[in-house]
Amino acid sequence: MSICFYRGSFMPLEECRIPVTDLAILRGIGVFDSIRTYGKNIFALGRHIDRLSESAKRCGIEAEAIINELPDIIRRGVQHDSLPDKDLVIKPYITGGRINDHGHFPEPDFFVIFEEAHVLTQEELNKGVALRPVYTQRPFPEAKSTNYLTGYVPMIGAKPNEFEALYIVNGEITESTASSFFLCKEGRIITAPVGKVLRGITREILITLLKENNFTVEERCPLESELSQAGEAFISGSIKEILPVIRVGDQTIGNGYPGPVSKHIHKLFLSNLKRWM
Repeated sequence: MSICFYRGSFMPLEECRIPVTDLAILRGIGVFDSIRTYGKNIFALGRHIDRLSESAKRCGIEAEAIINELPDIIRRGVQHDSLPDKDLVIKPYITGGRINDHGHFPEPDFFVIFEEAHVLTQEELNKGVALRPVYTQRPFPEAKSTNYLTGYVPMIGAKPNEFEALYIVNGEITESTASSFFLCKEGRIITAPVGKVLRGITREILITLLKENNFTVEERCPLESELSQAGEAFISGSIKEILPVIRVGDQTIGNGYPGPVSKHIHKLFLSNLKRWM
């Protein structure tokens, strides 16, 4: 069963309704975040709430009161009796509400969805995934908005195993639809800097772990021309953790199989999870 918190109450997800006059529906004005649990332990809750607050501010949504409520709501929801005793994904959404004051949204609404996390299987991790190159920029990359059209529309007719779109702008790789992108080349881990991409929570933690373990990290946009020179690539996110990338479009990465670096980094991440619970 999945549940939703809305207007003071937890309810079955299918019973949750927001008004059709909400600007999230009429104009796509809204921000959200995805937070994972491991059992009843919430992964990096404070970091996710901070990022949601930043996203709301960047989109002109006045959400301070909502942000202050969310940690307690999320902790209560995770303990709710109706949820399965499994890892969960928690998605708090803050909508534009009904008032648009010249790009300022002073009366937002919000809801929080709690449901079972559909984590990647070992088979998927062993096979890796392909990404479809998309030659455009995700709009407002520093805000985690609900507008995913630039990532979803190009996936119409996607090939088998194409997992997400990969944004490439003037030859520079930024991020994929819902993940941070990392390229492994000549002993370096290369990933785009915040400002050109969303502040990825798992990305931040990985960079910390990589530096602690003597990896060389370059925060710059990998070049599309470097794909052919890369030994490995992977994407990261709170739900998918670390997922190897074996192909981008027609370009095979490395030998076309998940490599030892991404597998090692995934193990490193899992062994340090308790630090961010």
